[in-house]
Amino acid sequence: MSALFVLEDGSSFEGISIGSAGERVGEVMLHTAVVGYQEIMTDPANAGKIVVLTYPLIGNYGVAEKFNESPKCRIEALVIKEKSRMASNWQAEDTFDRFLKSQGVVAISEVDTRTLAVRIRDNGEMLGIVSSKGGRKADLLKRLQTYEKERTSDYIKRISVKKVTELEGNGSGPKIGVLDLGILKDFIKQLQCLGCNVTLLPYNTDDETILGLNFDGVVVSSGPEEDQASSEIVPVVQRLLGKIPLLGISAGHEIICRALGGKLKRMTVGHHGVNYPVRSPDSYKGNITVQNHSYIVDEDSIKNRDDVRVTLRNVNDNSIEEMESEPLRFVSTQYYPASPGFDEVHGAFKRFVAMTQKTG
Repeated sequence: MSALFVLEDGSSFEGISIGSAGERVGEVMLHTAVVGYQEIMTDPANAGKIVVLTYPLIGNYGVAEKFNESPKCRIEALVIKEKSRMASNWQAEDTFDRFLKSQGVVAISEVDTRTLAVRIRDNGEMLGIVSSKGGRKADLLKRLQTYEKERTSDYIKRISVKKVTELEGNGSGPKIGVLDLGILKDFIKQLQCLGCNVTLLPYNTDDETILGLNFDGVVVSSGPEEDQASSEIVPVVQRLLGKIPLLGISAGHEIICRALGGKLKRMTVGHHGVNYPVRSPDSYKGNITVQNHSYIVDEDSIKNRDDVRVTLRNVNDNSIEEMESEPLRFVSTQYYPASPGFDEVHGAFKRFVAMTQKTG
């Protein structure tokens, strides 16, 4: 079955429908990772997105339940160059093709993703529509225009846990609350590897309730950016600053920025991939990070905050990748503090847990 992918600038790409048949509209983002398609599709931060995978062959190692970062696929649609005809991986439990169908993902293959990537790089992220319904390009463009006028971003309230949920722990470690905007399974596992007892909190939990639960620290998790729920979360985090150790991750980092009185800037093309270099302003030592964001902190908006220190910058564009504050008791990362390997823990989590063990 043929399919059509149309961008709001009028460009279009023909391909073959894979996964579920249908029509989906969303913001188009490029993801440059060579592996990790299952993790990308199940990352709640990608809710509402049409994800373009720039690596040309997808599905070659199949899928397995343990690689899901959340209970289900969150993306709006998927665009790829070629779907692998076979899966070769001892861990594979199913094929990529059946995974798409079981998750109801509308997808298109045989797209010239190299040309598409150049288009997005030169013109910026924009809306797009994927359709296997046989619609004409002009009709799909009209639907995009209608969507632009009516669209809302309210994914967090659908993704977040609905009630306070204690996860199985070891009883003796730090008690950590996670304000769940779309937390990844990887991040929960790292906290548990450090001996933390983790409790998931609905996104709209107020600060009095959070403080009343006697946590040693609170994580403001990753999740969809610039969501409608953010305006409810910012004042809560603002009242938590300095009262309890905080760790902000990606969207959580952006919320901490706004809680400090800062602003965000939209990037022309976001950072979505696994090989973004960062370094400390005080040295030339660099690290490679996983990133998934289209907004960054507007540095001018927080330049008068003497109580906040920028600890990591992006090597490519000098944007803020990490901030911390001793008096306000927080660490926040624009990048994803992904695990370096099997049962290993990223340094950002270690620093946060160390902060929770200091007397206030």
